[in-house]
Amino acid sequence: MTDFHDVRFPLRLAIATSGGPARRTDIVQLNNGREQRNARWANARRRYDAGTSVRTLDDLHALLAFFEARRGQLHGFRFRDPIDFKSCAPSIAIAATDQQIGIGDGVRTRFSLVKHHGDDAASISRSISKPVTSSVLVAIDGETVPVDRYAVDSSSGDVVFAPGFEPAAGTAVSAGFEFDVPVRFDMDRLEISLTAFQAGQIPSVPMVEIVP
Repeated sequence: MTDFHDVRFPLRLAIATSGGPARRTDIVQLNNGREQRNARWANARRRYDAGTSVRTLDDLHALLAFFEARRGQLHGFRFRDPIDFKSCAPSIAIAATDQQIGIGDGVRTRFSLVKHHGDDAASISRSISKPVTSSVLVAIDGETVPVDRYAVDSSSGDVVFAPGFEPAAGTAVSAGFEFDVPVRFDMDRLEISLTAFQAGQIPSVPMVEIVP
């Protein structure tokens, strides 16, 4: 799509950003003292702020260049969440069995990448549309699939099996991967204040998750 640039926000700036998932919940206080709660959004929408990551004039220069190339809010881009960027915990190496992404039927060739979050009380499945293509590992019933038997659709993030290698009926298809979050800048203006030689400060550089 023309409104999404398949480039990543500079990693050295992403590491020091703040933010995370946000949800929207309506809460009504009832006369009996209880609450009635309703989720307005089916899925969380992540927000980040990169302002605290700008430490030097070189950081500032890199941010300005990236902001200008995206035309402010106009074009989306990839962002590496410093905490949640793998199919597993950050300190663990990804494995082809990390996340179940579907059940084979002998015909289906396309499986969407997802990451499951939850515990004994509840769970959700988060769609992953911007995986790091080279990192994706796939398994069928726990057995790693050779990389020449599938490809990753760069536009959707789907795993696509080659003809003749469709997962058999009833088999569990799983995957491990690294991924980025599709975001855009949430402002069209950078407020810049130079506070010292070779140091720059930008109070706020908000970014918001999008559906590319």
